[in-house]
Amino acid sequence: MDVPTYSTAERERRWSIAREIMAAEGVQALVAYGEHECADLAPFAPDAYFTNDRPGSIVIFCGDADPIQLTWSTLPVADHIQARRRGETLWIPPERMLVAKNAAGVVEVLRQHGLERAAIGVLGLDPYPPFHINPIMPHGLWSQVLTELPDATFRGVGLSYLFATICQSDEELAVVRHSAATGDLMAEAMVAAARPGATEADVYAAGMAAAFRRGVAAPDMLLSSGPGFVSWGPPVWSYRPQAPRTLRDGDVIMAEVFCRYGMKETQHQVAIAIGAPHPDIERGAEVARASYEAGLAAARPGNAFADVVAAMQGPLSAADAWNVHPLVHTLNPMGPVCGFGDGLRNLPEAGRYGRLFEVPTMGGELPLAPGMTFAFEPNAVIGDRIVNLGGTVVIGEDEAVELNPYTAQLLRSPA
Repeated sequence: MDVPTYSTAERERRWSIAREIMAAEGVQALVAYGEHECADLAPFAPDAYFTNDRPGSIVIFCGDADPIQLTWSTLPVADHIQARRRGETLWIPPERMLVAKNAAGVVEVLRQHGLERAAIGVLGLDPYPPFHINPIMPHGLWSQVLTELPDATFRGVGLSYLFATICQSDEELAVVRHSAATGDLMAEAMVAAARPGATEADVYAAGMAAAFRRGVAAPDMLLSSGPGFVSWGPPVWSYRPQAPRTLRDGDVIMAEVFCRYGMKETQHQVAIAIGAPHPDIERGAEVARASYEAGLAAARPGNAFADVVAAMQGPLSAADAWNVHPLVHTLNPMGPVCGFGDGLRNLPEAGRYGRLFEVPTMGGELPLAPGMTFAFEPNAVIGDRIVNLGGTVVIGEDEAVELNPYTAQLLRSPA
């Protein structure tokens, strides 16, 4: 299979970015904490960005020296050995890998480089929306580092990392396109599986299988079905012991598919009508499509993320609709995100719940630039029925580039 890969030039570009962040922040070292491996949605993985390897480590840049990788166990080392035996190109040499993803390991590396009193930048001390509204750095690990190095100065550099890495290189965009093409194949397989008598699990399995055959990780999928609903999340049978729902004529399936290839993520909003859906579904699809087109028109250099959000909110406001989840957010890395959930309080059942508040738009001031990737996921609730569609969009030199026009519409499977 002919697939895009990363070159050593991409490695040097990324390591230069680390040093540019250090220079801009006035720090002498950079500590990049990575979320544990097998994380599903929106993983916090700056470690993998700098290693092109198995996620779940801590990567430390000390001055101009090449980075050091601290792994959580011997398993990543065993993988590294096996990859070297196969002749694969690796970014981190064996001499710069330590089984020491802990406070003692971080302190040891910084002390060895004479950085006990230095200013040190840290990735992991800033929020990483939408899933990590609070910093992801473990309290136990970091409090011990602070105790061991009382004369060092640590500061979060998450915003610098976001701005430095959000515009994808040509090699990265090739990886993104491969993932996006896989998402279309997943959607096609799901449409083929969506028929009366099949189950939600059948549709889920068909989509996942299409990704796995391409060697692309599909870490999760949000999916609901029925004649209409306002819920949004993973299928309930994935976390609650109950049977997957059986599909019927007149149902709709609303899904969000996540693809990840080379640690670059694309997202795909799959809406499937089985037979003739309720009129509110048809109307919701029109509103969501209008929101999508408005966002495309606004997604160009010279505008800010807030301009895209405002453009996409316009058709919903005109239709007296609301959005259950974000209309748009950044990808690779995730960060700025459109607000959502403001209509939930109007549901008749809402009064029985405790504190309810919508999530506000975050990062609206982000200026758009070529190479940025976004999840366009316009969704509109008409009555008690949500319609969700869209896909991954890249900011081009002059205008937005659609990678998934196939899923930017209501798909139909004959009953």
